[in-house]
Amino acid sequence: MMNRYEIRDDQWEAIKDLLPPERKPQGGRPPKDHRQMLNAMLWVARSGSPWRDLPEYFGSWSTVYSRFRRWQIAGIWDRILEHVSAEPDEESVMIDTTIVRVHQHGSGAKGGASSKPLGGPGAD
Repeated sequence: MMNRYEIRDDQWEAIKDLLPPERKPQGGRPPKDHRQMLNAMLWVARSGSPWRDLPEYFGSWSTVYSRFRRWQIAGIWDRILEHVSAEPDEESVMIDTTIVRVHQHGSGAKGGASSKPLGGPGAD
């Protein structure tokens, strides 16, 4: 079962090659899975929670934060953003309403704008 904030398989396939190798050439302790770390980072970003509130099943919050910072310093996030913005999937399209204007006849109901106050002080 996929959790709300986790990346889908098709999204993972699109970006997994942009991430650094999981194993370092010199060896050492095996790192956490990149996908699990990415899901943890997305959980923090999408939920708006602090790093310390990361659920335990993602692992240690400090490990996730350290990987997030390393990727940020290495420019991984910039590469991912550049890659995913090259071919937009138009899954969510947003319109900035500060530039959308109502037609001149759409400002009120039949007969134009109402002259009655809608409420507030002195609207008895």
